[in-house]
Amino acid sequence: MKASDLFIKALENEGVEYIFGIPGEENLDLLESLRNSKIKLILTRHEQGAGFMAATYGRLTGKVGVCLSTLGPGATNFATSAAYAQLGAMPMMMITGQKPIKKSKQGRFQIIDIVRMMRPMTKYAKQVVNGNNISSMVRDAFKIATTERPGAVHIELPEDIAAEEADDSVYPVRNVRIPKADSTTINEAVKMIEAAKRPLILIGAGANRNRIGNALTDFVNDTGIPFFTTQMGKGVVDDNHKLCLGTAALSADDFIHGAISKADLIINVGHDVIEKPPFFMKEGPDATKVIHINFFPSEVDPTYFPHLDVVGDIATDINDLNRALSPQAHWDFDFYKLIIKTINKRLTKYFGDMRFPILPQRTVKTIRDILGPDDILTLDNGVYKIWFARNYKCAKPNTLLLDNALATMGAGLPSAIAAKMVNPDKKVVTVCGDGGFMMNSQEIETAVRLGLDITVVILNDNAFGMIKWKQTGMGFDTFGLDYNNPDFVKYAEAYGATGHRPQSCEEFTETLDKCVNSKGVHIIDLAVDYSLNHSILNDLVKNAETLLEEEGENNE
Repeated sequence: MKASDLFIKALENEGVEYIFGIPGEENLDLLESLRNSKIKLILTRHEQGAGFMAATYGRLTGKVGVCLSTLGPGATNFATSAAYAQLGAMPMMMITGQKPIKKSKQGRFQIIDIVRMMRPMTKYAKQVVNGNNISSMVRDAFKIATTERPGAVHIELPEDIAAEEADDSVYPVRNVRIPKADSTTINEAVKMIEAAKRPLILIGAGANRNRIGNALTDFVNDTGIPFFTTQMGKGVVDDNHKLCLGTAALSADDFIHGAISKADLIINVGHDVIEKPPFFMKEGPDATKVIHINFFPSEVDPTYFPHLDVVGDIATDINDLNRALSPQAHWDFDFYKLIIKTINKRLTKYFGDMRFPILPQRTVKTIRDILGPDDILTLDNGVYKIWFARNYKCAKPNTLLLDNALATMGAGLPSAIAAKMVNPDKKVVTVCGDGGFMMNSQEIETAVRLGLDITVVILNDNAFGMIKWKQTGMGFDTFGLDYNNPDFVKYAEAYGATGHRPQSCEEFTETLDKCVNSKGVHIIDLAVDYSLNHSILNDLVKNAETLLEEEGENNE
């Protein structure tokens, strides 16, 4: 059979539903094969958007999301998407075209070494040089993409190879079972936990897998040990749980770090150094000990050098720990419980503030009130991500999709598109800064063409607000970060979407409620007030430990 037909057959064998992307002339054989396939092509308006959609599909389903581009400039546009999937542990395959490799037709026109470019950003990158190798390459790439730690893979299909004849065969798909940690390691972890006075659980992005949430919920309930999460670990165990301290949205000097500093042992489940550190480890005889529980060993880093690695299937290992562990009378969680009360009080302080332009805290409160526990919120990247990480409580995993690994701008809208495709019965909202929104705003057309029901909230401050906040925090004058935006209401209408511009907090609440319960693509241009960013995130949190001690004395 034709090699391009075999490639599509191999993808069908893997259960691929969609291919996101923009074909080029080097993909035309593959495109013709796809035309006769049950796999649906999702034509996007930029390769980067296609990559973000494929990565988000992988993040939500655990299966490999697939995207397609031509050679040269189309393939280079995948670079950010590749890094997004690779750092974020999202299984994704990129298929790129190439000129004929057996006989040159156009010299070096548009030709760069894409495979070599992709290797540092992926788990696997190869060029097909013989059509008979396609089946094994696809199976191998899918297996690698989904094996812990998941990530990006890349296959380049030259147009002359796509057109040649190949053997008609595919390889059966077999799941790989990850072994559990050995009993000696489990027993050592149990001894460390039972000997601790104030153990504390950290839940990271790697715990956001099937089965792990249930195992961790049982572990917390049975042991009574409080927990906190990284930004990408939110919702693995319900944020509303009485033992939840919240999310480490900053690496240091927040109220939650008052608890971390008092812990003598942190049970670190599913975190690794790729996600921005939720705390910094220290060395010394009195330093907090850390147990690393993950699918793979820890990497030694100046911020993270655990005392014990528990390596294996996380859910199984947590269940084994739970069975072997006995709650200890000397465990002391009183200070943690005080911090939980303090954090909940401080994070809700501005929820009722009705000033307009709106505060990000009030934005979080409004969206949380309107969306149900199963609905999905995606974020682009900006300073508002910190407010959502701290203040937006998730009852379920993968209901807040943010990126704290590559932390790229431009992913919020494409992620929302993929989230809605995977979960058509759930409400999907994306929150973007005006800067990040404009980086992939052309995908509005994709959403409208697909007939999706999504709501885009643009937090409009006419500036790159995250960098402004950092600039102010370093004592610099504001410079080089302000710009002008288009009329987002007219911009939405130009794409066939519906635009809204609320003029008060009350009107925003009414507008958002109407949008998420209506058909079509809705874009809300929401003026935001970031004036408290510096005073809270730079100044107030630096005194968090002192304030916690004062509140502890007041509660005695």
